[in-house]
Amino acid sequence: MSFSALGLCDPIVKAVTELGYKAPTPIQDQAIPVILGGQNVLAAAQTGTGKTASFVLPLLQKFSNKHTLRAKRIRALILTPTRELAVQVEANIAEYGKHLHLTSMAMYGGVDLEPQKQRLIEGVDILVATPGRLLDMAHQRALHFDELEVLVLDEADRMLDMGFVNDINKIIDRLPDDRQNLLFSATLSEKVRFLAKTAINYAVEISATPEHETPEIDQWLIPVDKDVKSALLSHLIIENKWQQALVFIETKRGAAKLVSQLEKRGIAAESFHSGRSQAMREQLLADFKAGKLSYLIATGVAARGIDINELALVINYDLPSEADDYIHRIGRTGRAGLTGEAISLLSRDDFRSLCAIEQRLEKILPRKVEVGFEPKVEVPVSKLGYVPKKSGSGSRRRNSHRVSK
Repeated sequence: MSFSALGLCDPIVKAVTELGYKAPTPIQDQAIPVILGGQNVLAAAQTGTGKTASFVLPLLQKFSNKHTLRAKRIRALILTPTRELAVQVEANIAEYGKHLHLTSMAMYGGVDLEPQKQRLIEGVDILVATPGRLLDMAHQRALHFDELEVLVLDEADRMLDMGFVNDINKIIDRLPDDRQNLLFSATLSEKVRFLAKTAINYAVEISATPEHETPEIDQWLIPVDKDVKSALLSHLIIENKWQQALVFIETKRGAAKLVSQLEKRGIAAESFHSGRSQAMREQLLADFKAGKLSYLIATGVAARGIDINELALVINYDLPSEADDYIHRIGRTGRAGLTGEAISLLSRDDFRSLCAIEQRLEKILPRKVEVGFEPKVEVPVSKLGYVPKKSGSGSRRRNSHRVSK
């Protein structure tokens, strides 16, 4: 199947060909004809499967011959959970539509309102926005929705996890009833399906990947004591001569500390988290994508906003507490059919998270001990279905209570 066979015009096919796209991915193959047919869509697609193009390309096709917009109007609204993802999606729109006379814009908080207001005055064909900033603009009458034709909820599961459900419902209440609705989510959880019932009628359901499938990524663990993780990471970077890596860590403070520890060992890195300004975050992403920055130490805010076609390596310095967050983190590599590698540094306090992740994957991740960094505190052997015993002060109080009785 070719892109032209899906019903896309020559300027769009030319743009994706110039980007190196040879054939549609499964999600594109399934979704594009349905969207072009005007139907509503409820789609499950993991990150890295070509999901963005599956809804952007048909939007570009639908609007390619449209009349000029009135002031402060938009034709399509794409809601995203994070600023980084909004920027990335809008960049994709610009790339795919570079041979068309269509306009797009990313709108998000953390930056001055006025330039965004000015940009909306002439109207925008496709607006990519975070929910909070969109509502701010709507309240100030900086844009109107009476010409809107398509609503896209991108990474709906993440938006719900971040507590945007009320904002999403407020936005939907402002939109024309006669519109096309597209919802894309990594998982079609109960929460996502409930949202779909309120926003989408008679949707065609598409699943490009089985529930537990992840992209072509080689995943493995290195057991290590927590207090020597930074030394191990430095050792791995130097010994393996890694050219570039995205390193995930749980806290902003931990990211800053790790950058300092790496610097003392002669390794230049930068931290990427919500505490840095939007301008700085955008610059760091640009430098990382361009290869000017080799090692980016990021908190979970980056998990869904970084799209680098040839990123070969993701490292979990800390395992996330939520299994789905692990899926999204490692999904930064192995994108668009390419292979990738995801290494997790596993200490004893990560074991509970590991159990949830392996249960989600329905497989045990292999472990490889690094010589010279053998853990003194053993990490229990994994077993699917195993539930770790509760630990901490609450457990100690319960034990004490039983003894006193």
